[in-house]
Amino acid sequence: MEALPHDIMGYDRAITVFSPDGRLLQVEYARKTVSQGTTAIGIVCKDGVVLVADKRIIEKLIVPESVEKVFQVDKHIGVTLSGLLSDARVLIQKAQMKAQNHKIMYDEPIDIISLAKDIADQQQLFTQYGGARPYGVALLFAGVDESGPRLFMTEPSGILFEYKATSMGEGSAIVNKFLDENYKDNMTIEDGIKMGIATLKEVLGKKFSKERIDIAIVPVSTKLYKKLNHAEIDKYLKASK
Repeated sequence: MEALPHDIMGYDRAITVFSPDGRLLQVEYARKTVSQGTTAIGIVCKDGVVLVADKRIIEKLIVPESVEKVFQVDKHIGVTLSGLLSDARVLIQKAQMKAQNHKIMYDEPIDIISLAKDIADQQQLFTQYGGARPYGVALLFAGVDESGPRLFMTEPSGILFEYKATSMGEGSAIVNKFLDENYKDNMTIEDGIKMGIATLKEVLGKKFSKERIDIAIVPVSTKLYKKLNHAEIDKYLKASK
């Protein structure tokens, strides 16, 4: 983010005040937090949807399994993130509660767009009240419902978009360029996993390792969220060499 001119610097003190050029600076700072977060990728395939995330393990003594960047929201929905993990945890718990309440009340699984909209509304709420800061996290909701495999991104501003494939975090510029050039509508889940691994390799370079990867899928055939274990990830890594 470029340095702010002196005449608008005071406008970053409160979330509820627009700068003279129409910017909410605290929201922009929250977006900057997301851009510095770990790389997360979502890919919609013809037979399901794939989430791939970098766990960024920065200390040797951390147990890799204790670091999670892909989470289950409901039987048919997963989510990954970039930004503040603590903020994400709160929003993911809200999403899980919303999904369970919907199931109890209507006796059917929640559709993904309704869930993503509710979380986007929560994020937007924290852009217009004093005494609070925006959530410093962006979320990728992926799953399969009656409309098929779907992928939605929510941002700190409360914006919500649906994608065929996208990424967020520190490597998003490289990944999105790769996705633009290589994504195909007829890709399979297996193709999506290989593409996600390949793009992470490109972003991380020598820092890449299988311990840093979190991968989850939701196939159309079962509509059930599944997180890949180390053996399954290793199989795809060997195939990509």
